[in-house]
Amino acid sequence: MASEETFGPDARLVDVVLDETIGRSTPDVEHERAVAIFDLLEENRFKVVGDGKGGPYKLTLSIVEGRLVFDVTREDGEKVATHILALGPFRRIIKDYYMICDSYYEAIKMSTPGQIETIDMARRGVHNDGSRTLMERLEGKLAMDFDTARRLFTLVCVLHWRG
Repeated sequence: MASEETFGPDARLVDVVLDETIGRSTPDVEHERAVAIFDLLEENRFKVVGDGKGGPYKLTLSIVEGRLVFDVTREDGEKVATHILALGPFRRIIKDYYMICDSYYEAIKMSTPGQIETIDMARRGVHNDGSRTLMERLEGKLAMDFDTARRLFTLVCVLHWRG
């Protein structure tokens, strides 16, 4: 895992693009994707491990043969790295995350504040598990702090959401 001193001032994403392999969806899903990208770009610490020049970076995400492809370039378009991430290890976490989110939204309608808080704690726990898994799967390739991993995991989840 990356430590705080790992990141210089340019170790960040300045753009995230979903290429055509991601496909388009309903307006609600497209909105959630845009919000996830906005949140990720708003504040992040991200770098390609071993990149001597450093960022800032642009990230293009695509899906090829069921795998998530991270294409990283510099702001000027110079290619830095491509990393392919198998999505299998995330399927169960994403499924659990959506199930608990559904429970959370149902609880908001008719549960006590204590029950809502309990479900929300569980939701955050599953989200943290997914974020740690993402960091572990990218270790040695792409470095990010935990908050960036959380935002990126949110985006990965939204890529699977059908609305």
